[in-house]
Amino acid sequence: MSKKPNRRQFIRSSIAAAAGGSALFHSRAPTYARAIGSNNRLRIAVAGLNGRGGSHIGGWLGQDNVEVVSLIDPDENVLRRAIENVNKKQGGMCRGFKDVRQALEDPELDAISIATPNHWHSLMTIWAAQAGKHVYVEKPMSHDVAEGRTAVAAQEKYGVVVQHGTQNRSSSGIAGLHEAIKAGKWGKLKISYGYCCKPRASIGFKKPADPPQNLDWNLWKGPAVIDQYHGNYVHYNWHWFWESGNGDLNNQGTHQLDIARWAIDDDQTHPVNAMAIGGRFLWKDQGVTPNTMFGMAEYPNGQQVFFNVRNVNYKGYQRQVENEYYFEDGGRIVRGQYFARGSDKGEKVKIPGGRVTPGGNWGSFIAACREGKPEMANGNVNDAHYGCVLGHLMNNSYRLGEKVPFDLKAGRFGDNQDAAEHFGRLHEVMGNGVGIPEDGNEYTVGPRLTFDPASESHTGDHAEAANKLLKDPNNAGFEVPEADKV
Repeated sequence: MSKKPNRRQFIRSSIAAAAGGSALFHSRAPTYARAIGSNNRLRIAVAGLNGRGGSHIGGWLGQDNVEVVSLIDPDENVLRRAIENVNKKQGGMCRGFKDVRQALEDPELDAISIATPNHWHSLMTIWAAQAGKHVYVEKPMSHDVAEGRTAVAAQEKYGVVVQHGTQNRSSSGIAGLHEAIKAGKWGKLKISYGYCCKPRASIGFKKPADPPQNLDWNLWKGPAVIDQYHGNYVHYNWHWFWESGNGDLNNQGTHQLDIARWAIDDDQTHPVNAMAIGGRFLWKDQGVTPNTMFGMAEYPNGQQVFFNVRNVNYKGYQRQVENEYYFEDGGRIVRGQYFARGSDKGEKVKIPGGRVTPGGNWGSFIAACREGKPEMANGNVNDAHYGCVLGHLMNNSYRLGEKVPFDLKAGRFGDNQDAAEHFGRLHEVMGNGVGIPEDGNEYTVGPRLTFDPASESHTGDHAEAANKLLKDPNNAGFEVPEADKV
């Protein structure tokens, strides 16, 4: 009689079987979200296991009657460690896959939780919807505007729950604040302002090389067209390259961007114009996304979103990962206090909690899946799309920008005195705080891009170049379909 395999042998064989024993997932006839089993047990897969993926695993294992049945990662070492961890905590055996399409073929799988690099988020969401699986997808849901639109179309067609990994959407406190703002408690909202100011450091340089043997580089790239592997892609610094990431504006900043857009009137979808100014200062490293940025966007009703990215560390650095609200009468809400026009004395904002699905970000998703009600998602597919597009438009303005001298005159805001004032504060920090000299340094100043919310395309000046940035090129076999072809 053969010996029963031990845990390590089982893990090794389960990964090997998963890698070669299943046909790849392809587009198929409509498959709608399956009903949860009679025992109400929800079976979930987690894709992307390094970093944030560990939080996903912990979040699902903390829910009643939820089982993590599959783990997906193209790095065999990361996958093996995760399987060992989950098996130890669950007291059972979950399967490991390098390719998400194989996990999605499981007819008993209810949902997938996506914590991969950004360039995979939309395609996995689309594939999962086509397979009838509910989706919890990390922020940002999309890596570009067009694929986000396709993710929306896939959710609508297949009826699955899609919840965005913006945990603040589960905060009844923020929901209540925004309900009060929209009700006019402090007058009309003029500017909704977000900050992603957390210190980071240079990533240096990694030379082009062959990928390590434990990494399936083709699956890691997936839809992203990347010429050459280097060590700064894996496992975190992919954030700072346009092919795989979106910079900190649509990384950590997605949370504060989403909160900022959440406060805008409910009948507004996308902005009608956007621009950005910034740069990658001091580090002189391999990364290409800005470490400093001031972005702004205007909605059809005249309300604006401002955003500030400031990652360069220095003595006296003020960390700001937060939101502010400015009203037409000159009042403002800053750090939980309301300041009337002209007053430096604030009053603590006390507002009843607003409408959210209870259970936090993990529990609310599970509840929505069990009910089969996409509208219960805290941060649904439309909320995700609108928030992500806001960041994409600011980033695209920056990417089309031109170099100008590093001085206060670099800000080109026309008669928008509010924008000029807030950019001036950022410039002062970079010049006097960080110590960047005017000589030898430059800002990248993006054009003001006009945008049609209905067609989700650019119009006017710069439209041809800007529209090219609405959809990334994809590798063969990993093409993101058009919205009408899901």
